[in-house]
Amino acid sequence: MAETQKKMEEEAPAPPPPALAPVVAPPPVGPPKPVVEEKIVVPPPETKPDESNALAIVEKAPESAPKKISGGSNDRDIALAEVEKEKRLSFIKAWEESEKTKAENKAQKKLSDVVTWENSKKAALESQLRKIEEQLEKKKAEYAEKIKNKVALIHKEAEEKKAVVEAKRGEEVLKAEEMAAKYRATGQTPKKLLGCF
Repeated sequence: MAETQKKMEEEAPAPPPPALAPVVAPPPVGPPKPVVEEKIVVPPPETKPDESNALAIVEKAPESAPKKISGGSNDRDIALAEVEKEKRLSFIKAWEESEKTKAENKAQKKLSDVVTWENSKKAALESQLRKIEEQLEKKKAEYAEKIKNKVALIHKEAEEKKAVVEAKRGEEVLKAEEMAAKYRATGQTPKKLLGCF
C-alpha cells in the first residue's frame, strides 16, 4: 500500500509554485518619475501529456517575421544588427529602383528626341522634294510653252510659204493664160512646148 501511495504521489502533478508579487518602488520624493513595472515571467508547470493519443502540431513561422528578443545584450545586439541589415537592404533596394527609373526615363527621353529628330528631318526632306517637284513642274510648263510657241511660229512660217507658193502659182497661171491669149490672137505657136510632145 505504501508503494501505491508513492506511485500516486509521483503521478500526481506537483502543485504550482506560489506566484511572486510584483515589486513596487516606494513613493518618489520630488518631481514624479515615470513608473516602470518589472514583470517576472513564470513558466507554467510541466505536465506530461497522454502520449497514446498525442498529435504533434508543428507551426511554421513566417520567414520575414521579426525574431523575438528574449533578453540579454547578445540577443539585443543580434536583433539590432538584423534591423540595421534590413534597413540597409531596404535602402539599397530603394536606390536600385530609383536608378532603374532614372535610366528608364533617360532612355525614354532619348528615344523621344530621336523620334522628334527623325520626324523633323523627314519633314525637311519632303519639303525639299515638294520644292523640286514645283520647280520641275514650272520648268515643264515653261518648256511646254516654248515648244507651243515654236510650233505656232513654224505653223505661221508654213502658212506664209504656202501663201507665197499659192501666189506664185496664181501668177504663173495668169501669165500662162495671158500668153495663150496672145498666141491665139497673133496665131503664133509658142517656141517652148510644155509637156511631153
